[in-house]
Amino acid sequence: MAGSSHGHTPAAWTGVTIATIGFCVAGVFMVAANPLGFWAGVAVIILGGVVGLAMKAAGLGMPKESEAHVRARSQANQAQPATAQPATAQASS
Repeated sequence: MAGSSHGHTPAAWTGVTIATIGFCVAGVFMVAANPLGFWAGVAVIILGGVVGLAMKAAGLGMPKESEAHVRARSQANQAQPATAQPATAQASS
């Protein structure tokens, strides 16, 4: 995933950070047997998703690839020759 920059956007980082805080809040209040605090944590988790989607809609997320770009990448991958076997595998044959 690192090669595709998956998730390396302000929208992704912000949404995940808010959701992580919500998980922590919900977890603490679940252990403390406080239902109101637990549901407040769940609300923060949902808020993280909403904020992430809103930031993506505002242009701070990854842009969608065009169909032409996807097709070009597919053709380039098909054009690459198969990788050669390692020398140890060839020697044992």
